[in-house]
Amino acid sequence: MDESAGHTFSRVRHHRALFLSDLHLGTLGCRADLALSFLEQNSADTIYLVGDIFDLWDPLVIRWGAEHDRILTLLRARAGAGTELFFLTGNHDKPVASGLHRDPRTDLPAVPQAAVTHAAADGRRYLVLHGDICDARFLRFHLLTRIGSRLDSLLRLLDGGLRRLRFSFGPDGRGPVELALSAVNDLLYRGRQHERRLVALARSGGHDGVICGHFHIAALHADFGLIYANCGDWVDSFSAIAEAADGSLRLLSLSPAEATQSAPVPVVAE
Repeated sequence: MDESAGHTFSRVRHHRALFLSDLHLGTLGCRADLALSFLEQNSADTIYLVGDIFDLWDPLVIRWGAEHDRILTLLRARAGAGTELFFLTGNHDKPVASGLHRDPRTDLPAVPQAAVTHAAADGRRYLVLHGDICDARFLRFHLLTRIGSRLDSLLRLLDGGLRRLRFSFGPDGRGPVELALSAVNDLLYRGRQHERRLVALARSGGHDGVICGHFHIAALHADFGLIYANCGDWVDSFSAIAEAADGSLRLLSLSPAEATQSAPVPVVAE
């Protein structure tokens, strides 16, 4: 049992490395409760925060509570206990890297970086980055990030209003607003060109695969010749990527009802 800073990590699943992205701490859509539960149940020698961990600068409405503080306290405690912590910035938390609009809530014992290389236990080398640089060109403008954050806030407020009115929701608890947001995201990335671009970027750097976030579409496959791993997010998919002691990658997910774990990623033929 590992105890630090008031946190007792009992019955924790330990991994060689853990990759999480797109918590969007500060937004109405963030499920800080699930992210906290996941982190309390999973530890690692190395934790990679793969961008859009914070989202405090563009939304119309900021939501920050005790669970958000506990997530950061836990991460700081893990780092203090010996966990190596990496922070890769995304398009929503770039102010952390630039030093502009500094917010004490974003202080972490890790230097913000754009990309790093992760050396897995099996010798594979993964490019780790948020992934927004491989968006379609028209989506890369920061103005669209700001517009998207504000629109998301408005739609989440509408969703909250519908819930208070006890509007009809689907069996998975998702309402029409959440379903619409998911449908738009699926439409934007239906052709999977973003995956091809990221795999090509990893290949050009001599990597064996890429681990990213940004797209809010959890994935783990080798469809394009190298391993493509997307952490998912903590707004809709509630998922992360983990590396086991033997170097294999797994896609982990946590729902309000249960936690599930996928099979290891297939080995790419040489």
